[in-house]
Amino acid sequence: MEDNEGERFDSWKEIAGYLKRGARTVQRWEQEEGLPVHRLVHGKLGSVYAYRAELDRWWAHRSATLAPADAAPDPSVAVLPFADMSRERDQAYFCEGIAEEIRNALSRVEGLRVASRTSPSSSQSSAGLDVREVARRLRVRTLLEGSVRKEGDRVRIAVQLSDVHSGFQLWTAQYDHQTRDIFAVQDEIARAVVAALRLALTPPQAARMWQPGTRDARAYDYYLRGRKSYEQYTAGDVASAAQLFSRAIEADPAYPQAHAGLADCWSYLYLYQERSETHRTNAEQASLRAVTLDPESAQAQASRGLALSISGRNEEAERAFDAAVRLDPELFEAHYFYARHAFASGQAEKALRLFEQAMRVRPEDYQAPLLAAQIYEEQARLDDAAAVRRIGIERATRHLELDPDDARALYMAANGMAALGERDRAHAWAQRACALRPDDGMVLYNVACVYSLLGLEEAALAALEKAVRSGLRQRGWYEHDSNLDPLRSHQRFRALLQEL
Repeated sequence: MEDNEGERFDSWKEIAGYLKRGARTVQRWEQEEGLPVHRLVHGKLGSVYAYRAELDRWWAHRSATLAPADAAPDPSVAVLPFADMSRERDQAYFCEGIAEEIRNALSRVEGLRVASRTSPSSSQSSAGLDVREVARRLRVRTLLEGSVRKEGDRVRIAVQLSDVHSGFQLWTAQYDHQTRDIFAVQDEIARAVVAALRLALTPPQAARMWQPGTRDARAYDYYLRGRKSYEQYTAGDVASAAQLFSRAIEADPAYPQAHAGLADCWSYLYLYQERSETHRTNAEQASLRAVTLDPESAQAQASRGLALSISGRNEEAERAFDAAVRLDPELFEAHYFYARHAFASGQAEKALRLFEQAMRVRPEDYQAPLLAAQIYEEQARLDDAAAVRRIGIERATRHLELDPDDARALYMAANGMAALGERDRAHAWAQRACALRPDDGMVLYNVACVYSLLGLEEAALAALEKAVRSGLRQRGWYEHDSNLDPLRSHQRFRALLQEL
């Protein structure tokens, strides 16, 4: 275990001796470590062992906190979402997109472990987490942090790469350019990180490292806005995302990621809004265009897999999902979409493995653990189900601290709470979700599931009826969802099925 100034300690006894030698100020230790060291250094007892129990407790806590980070592989890096320093604070989508592009470039460097995409809810140091805790969660040795100030057609980006163990900055830089130069800036940052970590690139590796889907700044901006909107997971936001992806395609028709994003929108609307042939066909066509433009894009392959899945072309869908996982084992959507496809196809064991992989590659995601819990429960692995539900609820809670109006996080966490017997909290969170999106069929359906688990059958039936009127008419869900089992003997529920 190391002190921030580089000296290594193996016990609290060595720390006490170090303090007595005056190598580090007492005040700094008290502030950073929460240890009353003035009693050790300036006390009149004459022995550091007078507070042995207190030191033992502190050392155990420090060791438990830092040990995983100490075990992080080297070289390894996490790219945190860049902070939005723009005047209107309306560039979060742009900041996250820059960080994601740099992460994607670094992930193509052989010998460098790059943590999965991270979001402000779990990783951004400005949210109050100590950088050592961020590194511990993500199991990395170095962190790349940055800030973006975008004003008109100019953008200023400040970045720093830090070694978490030593506390030293390995590299820092600032860029001031027009937004059309953003691709060159991202490339330069990624290459500077590689150089700071003392990694060598062969010419083919260097060429493969940076593969932007577009060189059109307008198309890129529309695409980033679309991804941000899509990830809100409501019908209205997804419809807005589809328009933004379409604008990106108008600006650059050969932009594969924009076609993949558009395909995801059509697939979502088919699954959760209206099972129209138009939605299904549009998803197939957009995903095919994406993989045709770039067959080596994991994102395009994952989107293709989802579109083929909703069309019932299961073998083709699995080939596309397998390709996505092979091309980018750290792509969350590859595992998550594949898991949902496997579950819908009756492959519970496979779905569970994929949900577990999704949890690994995106450690802040709340969806995968809460969905995996249902499979654990059906396998009578009740302890595992309870454990991952608690994980999912904790992650949803952290997510909601920064985005309190995310109805999906509220109703999914509420479902987990209901299954764990946390009745009052589950009810309150479900009501919050419903108040935020009172006419969203997806929200109403999931709130009905929570109410059903809580034994509030009349409220559950009312929410289901409203979900149907709002357009969520997938009869299979109503027929097979085990959350709704308590409602099946009701006349109103049977009438609802008949209507569907």
